Amino acid sequence: MLLLSVAAIWAVAAITPGPNFFLVVRTALEGSARAAVAVIAGVILGTFCWGLAGWLGISALFAAAPFAYLFLKIAGGAYLLWLGAKLLWRTYRHGALPGEPVLRPAISPKQAFWSGLATNLANPKSAFFVASLFAATLPADHSWMHGALAVATMVLVSSLWYTLVLTILRNPAVAGAYARGRRVIDAMAGVIFMGFGMKLLTSAR
Repeated sequence: MLLLSVAAIWAVAAITPGPNFFLVVRTALEGSARAAVAVIAGVILGTFCWGLAGWLGISALFAAAPFAYLFLKIAGGAYLLWLGAKLLWRTYRHGALPGEPVLRPAISPKQAFWSGLATNLANPKSAFFVASLFAATLPADHSWMHGALAVATMVLVSSLWYTLVLTILRNPAVAGAYARGRRVIDAMAGVIFMGFGMKLLTSAR
């Protein structure tokens, strides 16, 4: 029952579109299969880090040292703003005529991995969400095994979700549709990243 509760709550969080989702989508559609797997691995590692941090009570540390939380929110918001602005600039700079292919340097698996990890870790609010998840699901006298299994459940749920996303997006028909509307989709993704960044920065108080 405990793990089912953790899985259900985390599944809703994982499926809800956010920076991680849009980064995985773009990499899966534009990068190689290895880069797509690497970006998912980075996102999953970030999930593990936040799960571990939430379990170990980093939210209590943030409450005791508000400046640390503030710093992480500003840094995370600035990173997401930079990511969105970079995407918008690249879309504008490499603009092409309708039907003309847009040639861009392929992202390496190493770059994709670090991008996935950084994007996931850019939002320190995840620590509070995970802490709330554990508070709502773990019994007061839970053992370390309960906590470890809860973190493992989060990782498993995220892995299954992004594997499904990758399987769908690597379909040739989906990839072809993306290629036809790449500039519009990339511009929208850039605006979304900047929106998340601005939301994080404006809440930094």
